[in-house]
Amino acid sequence: MSSFDTRICQLGEGPLWHPNINTLFWFDILEKSLFRRCGGDTQNYAFDEYHSAAAWVDDETLVIASETALWRLDIASGKRTHLIDLEADNAITRSNDGRADPWGGFWIGTMGKNAEPNAGAIYRYYRGELRKLVGDITISNAICFAPDKSHAYYTDTKVGKIMRLPLNPDTGWPHADADVLVDLTSENLNPDGAVTDVDGNIWVALWGAGAVACYSPDGTLLRRIEVSAAQPTCPAFGGPDLRDLYVTTAAVGLTRAYLSTHPENGMTLCISDVAQGLPEPQVIL
Repeated sequence: MSSFDTRICQLGEGPLWHPNINTLFWFDILEKSLFRRCGGDTQNYAFDEYHSAAAWVDDETLVIASETALWRLDIASGKRTHLIDLEADNAITRSNDGRADPWGGFWIGTMGKNAEPNAGAIYRYYRGELRKLVGDITISNAICFAPDKSHAYYTDTKVGKIMRLPLNPDTGWPHADADVLVDLTSENLNPDGAVTDVDGNIWVALWGAGAVACYSPDGTLLRRIEVSAAQPTCPAFGGPDLRDLYVTTAAVGLTRAYLSTHPENGMTLCISDVAQGLPEPQVIL
C-alpha cells in the first residue's frame, strides 16, 4: 500500500477511475473540491457547494453530483452545466455516495449535512429522469452493482447492513424489495463506500475500522485489508490493468496529535494488485 496522493481531504469521497484517460478523480466534500490526478499531472476544481460523486460521460466530460443538482463537468475548463435538480429545495441535505450503473444510468444518495436521521434517499438518473428508489436513509453509501446486472447494493451506514436490491436486467430499474446481504451490526462496523470486482465480490470501506473488507456475492467475508488511515471512505479499481484499489480517506474529527503520528489520514491511498476490477460504466445522457 502506498499514498497515491498526499493532498489531505477532510472528507475524501467518490473516487472514480476514468478508464479511457487513465485518470483518478475524487472529492473532498467538506472543502467543496474535486481532485484529479494522472501520473504527475494534478488539478483541483473548487466549487461553491458540496459535491461528492462522479461518473464519466466521455473523454472530456463527467457527470457530478452536488447538494442541489446533477451537473455536466467539462474536465479541461472545470465549467459546470446544470442537468437536473437534486433536492434543491431541501437545505438540510447534500449528495453523498454515487456510481454509474451498467445501463448508463447514475445512482446518487443523499444525506443530512449533519446526518439528520432518515433525511436522505437514493435516486437513479436515467435518460433524463431522476427517480427516488429508496427513502428514509440517514447516511447513504455502498452503491455498486453486480456484474451480471442482477442486483444493486447499498447501505445506510448508520444501520450497518449492506442491502441487495433486485434489478430488471434489461432496464436496471428495481423490481422487488431489497434484502440484507451482510449484517455488520454485531461487529459494530460502519460500511461506507463500495465497489464490485469482475467476480461480483463487494469491496467495502469500513469507516472507523481502518480497513477494506471483501464479501462474496452471497455475503461471505473473503478478505480484509488493513489500511493506514482510520476512516477509509470509498474504494475504486483503477490502474493500467484495473487491478489496483484506490481508497479515499477522511481526516475530519481526528485530533491533531493523532494526525501528527498517522499522517496518511485524509490522503488517497493505493493498494496494488488486489483483484481484477471492472471499468466504470459510461453514463449516457
